[in-house]
Amino acid sequence: MNDTVLPSNSDLNQPVEPVAPVAGEPRKRGSWHYLYAAALASLIVLLSFLGADQQAPLAHHHGRFLFYSVTIGSELVILALAYLGIRLAGMTLREVIGGRWETVEDALLDVAIGFGFFIFLLVTVASLGLAFHLNRPGNIDQGKQVIQAIAPRSGTELAVFICLSVVAGLVEEVVFRGYLQKEFGNLARSAWIGMFVSAALFGLSHGYEGKQRMVIIFVLGALFGTLTILRRSLRPGMIAHAAFDAFVGAAAMFVDKLAKSGAIK
Repeated sequence: MNDTVLPSNSDLNQPVEPVAPVAGEPRKRGSWHYLYAAALASLIVLLSFLGADQQAPLAHHHGRFLFYSVTIGSELVILALAYLGIRLAGMTLREVIGGRWETVEDALLDVAIGFGFFIFLLVTVASLGLAFHLNRPGNIDQGKQVIQAIAPRSGTELAVFICLSVVAGLVEEVVFRGYLQKEFGNLARSAWIGMFVSAALFGLSHGYEGKQRMVIIFVLGALFGTLTILRRSLRPGMIAHAAFDAFVGAAAMFVDKLAKSGAIK
């Protein structure tokens, strides 16, 4: 015998209580946070091209310390804007970076990968420089002029420049490979499309270095993005990025001292 009790008409007329969301269940979000990511990407590219001709004059006329300070400040502002986007997209900074180190071995492995990738970047940049004829003696392109203008000239300036390199390495990996790569990858439903878009934005964000070096920086962005996808962490890229920027500044200072001493022409 079927003992099922059918609801009465009065029961059917009762209002239905809303079901509370399960704890930890992600809330559905609209697509408008993608518009924020696109707006931030556009702002970064716009500022890059607007300030393309201001890098060297600022360092020359107002001193490298001011230039380094302004650059650090601008990096932190972009990081704050990216963090807002991260939160709007329902992500956390830890999630974007790739969790946290669980063991000392995990930390050492990321450091080893980071420095190995740093060596790989140096070889890649040198090879691409030869391909674009940027390494020829006497060839002073736009990017080289900027590097020579902003490179440190003393031990104190080098120390501040290294601080700038660390900030840039951390911030730019979070912004480009962490936030923008994830957002555009999620939008396109492909991590590799997200990587390509992020790499293109990374190249365009260095408009002050000229067209040829922007292509090289695009390639570097693609390599950083690939490393992030494969390692599922920003930390090796952060280490390599900071080390690469610091090395470029130190090498430029060393070459400048050799040139002034007459050791090289």
